[in-house]
Amino acid sequence: MPRSISLEKAKENDLDYETTNESILNLQVPKRVLPTIVFAQFAGTSLWFAGNAILEELQLEWQLPTDALATVTSSVQLGFIFGTFIFALLSIADRFKPSRVFLACALMGSLLNVSLIFLPSTYFVLLSARFFTGIFIAGIYPVGMKIASDWFEGKLGKALGYLVGALVLGSAFPHLLNYSGSSFSWKFVLIGTSILAVLGGLAMVIFVGEGPHRSKGTKFNPTKVFQIFRKNDFRSAAFGYFGHMWELYTFWAFLPVILVYYNETQGTSLSPSLYTFMVMAIGALGCVLGGIFSVKKGSAKVAFVFLLISGILCLSSPLIFNLNEKLFIATLLVWGFAVIGDSAQFSSLTAKTAPKESVGTAITIVVSIGFLLTIPSIQLLGYLATVIDTKWLLFTLLIGPIFGLFNTWKLVRKKIQKA
Repeated sequence: MPRSISLEKAKENDLDYETTNESILNLQVPKRVLPTIVFAQFAGTSLWFAGNAILEELQLEWQLPTDALATVTSSVQLGFIFGTFIFALLSIADRFKPSRVFLACALMGSLLNVSLIFLPSTYFVLLSARFFTGIFIAGIYPVGMKIASDWFEGKLGKALGYLVGALVLGSAFPHLLNYSGSSFSWKFVLIGTSILAVLGGLAMVIFVGEGPHRSKGTKFNPTKVFQIFRKNDFRSAAFGYFGHMWELYTFWAFLPVILVYYNETQGTSLSPSLYTFMVMAIGALGCVLGGIFSVKKGSAKVAFVFLLISGILCLSSPLIFNLNEKLFIATLLVWGFAVIGDSAQFSSLTAKTAPKESVGTAITIVVSIGFLLTIPSIQLLGYLATVIDTKWLLFTLLIGPIFGLFNTWKLVRKKIQKA
């Protein structure tokens, strides 16, 4: 895609960049771009929780250990962390065309995802496949955000709201596939998500390409990773995101456990697959609305409010198991709405406060560290599930929102709003 000529002229003539940039985007960004990025992100990230969605079936068929949930989830997270670290260290998203990186990773991730059908049915194979799938998801999620920032620099908070909403639906989708395809083999989920991811990668290259704000990064410089954290505002945005991440993926991973526990203690028969999908998927609405609100209220304020809501729910979580079925599900839906609604706004703040020539690297390294923090969080709850009552598990996530709120408030006070 060619760069915007009028945007270049605006820069050269020292015009009001914010106003000019926004008006140019409104006129020149093709309408297909945002929906296509959203679809591609949804399709690519459907690989993420494919292993979790079929884990119950694999535990029976492959004779996996009872504590496989935390280990399988951590495997894909570790792969993603390793991948994002390599992507950041080599500045891949800044040095190469992001849309082609996205396609290559979607193809490789799909192959690894579906490989479980053909490889030996062992625990080691499962963990290895999920780990390597995670590596290539690192070229889908943060690279998709980089592509969005190249197209929607003036309204990034809103654009990323849709984009992370797609991530939420992609992550939840395997649970819906597992529920709707319960009469089929677990292979149905792997084949479906792999085909979807390939289609997403192709759509990104064919219908999106490179945005007008793309700045090709400098040559490989490992010190860049440390330099970006010298900016106070960037650190505050990153630390706010880290607190958010301590809670998010652990909450998602243990939703089936929470639902099973409620069924056992209350004598209900809620479908763990269906309601896990619903609680996760409603977060897409939180992302979209958060993006819309960010245009007027600012990303920092929106992120703070969402994080405050999920923090309050962490604090009161032991009490929700005493609620009747409708109120219990309603509370989980509110939690699912809030727990991810701030994610896009933290990414937007990260992109806004990062050095212009290193936006792709900055987003990637922050995402990498954020996902690294999900490992001790998931493993901690995996251990605590064996020593304390299940109703106290989600309470232990409270440390994340507290840390995130403290750092996000710094940005609210500085009025770093519009991102």
